[in-house]
Amino acid sequence: MTQFDTELETRLTRYAAIDSQSDQDSPTAPSTQAQFGMLTLLRDELTAMGAHDVTLTDYGVVLATIPATAQGPTLGFLAHVDTAPAFAASGVKPRVHRGYNGGAISFPDAPALILSPETSAELGKKLGHTIITASGTTLLGGDDKAGVAILMTAARHMLTHPDLKHPKIRLAFTPDEEIGRGVDKRLPADIGAEFAYTFDGSSVGEIEYESFSADGAQVKITGVSAHPGWAKGKLVNALHLAAGLITALPLTTMTPEVTEKREGFIHLTDMSGTAAEATLRFILRDFERQGLAEKGALLRQICADIAASEPRATVEVTIRPQYRNMRYWLENDMRPVTLAQKACRTLGIDPVSNPIRGGTDGSRLTEMGLPTPNLFTGMQEIHGPLEWVSVQDMTVATTLCLTIADLACT
Repeated sequence: MTQFDTELETRLTRYAAIDSQSDQDSPTAPSTQAQFGMLTLLRDELTAMGAHDVTLTDYGVVLATIPATAQGPTLGFLAHVDTAPAFAASGVKPRVHRGYNGGAISFPDAPALILSPETSAELGKKLGHTIITASGTTLLGGDDKAGVAILMTAARHMLTHPDLKHPKIRLAFTPDEEIGRGVDKRLPADIGAEFAYTFDGSSVGEIEYESFSADGAQVKITGVSAHPGWAKGKLVNALHLAAGLITALPLTTMTPEVTEKREGFIHLTDMSGTAAEATLRFILRDFERQGLAEKGALLRQICADIAASEPRATVEVTIRPQYRNMRYWLENDMRPVTLAQKACRTLGIDPVSNPIRGGTDGSRLTEMGLPTPNLFTGMQEIHGPLEWVSVQDMTVATTLCLTIADLACT
């Protein structure tokens, strides 16, 4: 299973070097102009390889068709072009480590940084693999440019091998997945598939059909500004109230760094402001609707207590839905999951389905009526400088994509 290694390596290193970070503070769609670099490149590459109906929509999604060579349900395959705003992602310099020997990998731009099986257990399973990392000061962007490279390689293979059996395939490359804004309300109809898959997962064998349910929260605290030299009895420091809010949260039981498996959390993502006014942003996560609602209620109650402790201040809480656990819908239509599991077993891979402690575009698409579980790409240690991808794992994912397409035919 090596026929795609070179193409995948070339595509991932080329795509990763293109800045396409999303920005949660931007009101535009896509949120950054940089993402159009990837989107237009993919549009042009799909056109050049002979894909049909290639379109870059006004909401920033590249769509394309691979015509059917056999009867079967129309399948959708998706990946997202944006990289996470959680860490530096401009000026990415991909590095290729061939024939990994099991030892430590160093980074030229961050000499103190070390990637090894001690810091990333999955790496210890990849002896002899070709490993791709960044150079130490940025993330790699394998999330989800590994998925993009996989789908582009699979698409090129299907288009140049018309003897391969597959139904009609619809490709979609989305922006802004990392900030929860990648799925426009028009996208399910524009894809036009019976069911779909996002290639946005991690280890070989992962078929994910259960994700967090998610809300985003913003708390705005307005105090009373006064000159500090004459502030007694007048100043109400919004930053002090913000600090009180943070310490009132269940920091030892309900934050990302102390939770795992099916445990949800309240995560403070950023805070800004002055003594006069402060803004705090949170993400709320739980696998069940009730648990998510309880976390929102807890945040509101803490804010109410802060407001009651200082009547001269105002504390405004806004909670907005982001996505919901795809399991609620997929458990009523498991066809895409069953097909992916069959494809894995056909390739001699044991399928694994663990809950995603996050979400994908598939969470929103499934909620909107297009069943879309998530499949592995090989990316590891995402959203940070230790991010890495095995080229051989990407080849397995590419072969899985082609096998799903083959087995879907009636």
